[in-house]
Amino acid sequence: MNGVTREGLEQPAGAAKSAGAASTVPTVAREGLDLWEVFVRARRGLSHQHVGSLHAPDAEIALRRARDLYTRRGEGVSIWVVPASAVSASDPGEKEPYFTPARDKDYRYPTYYELPKEVRGL
Repeated sequence: MNGVTREGLEQPAGAAKSAGAASTVPTVAREGLDLWEVFVRARRGLSHQHVGSLHAPDAEIALRRARDLYTRRGEGVSIWVVPASAVSASDPGEKEPYFTPARDKDYRYPTYYELPKEVRGL
């Protein structure tokens, strides 16, 4: 008979733990589990930072696992979990053609702007 772990994952038949074994997540094939990217906001007013990835069958369990893995010491106020398949990224090998046009737009840099004397701390 298959057992269900506390995380809601089904253990394969014959994978039952002995009575003295620690209750950890079993090493199950990643079939049926999606890869999720985890972002944590440390304090209000700060942006979310990518802290890692995890496998989970759905968003609710991914959020719980992210909480358990990445905020064990209460270091976060907000967690985002995003399916890795929903993330679009540039290819590091395409760095030159992708980022070169931005260097031609000097007006994006503050070197041509003069700040009034009243503005301090910038």
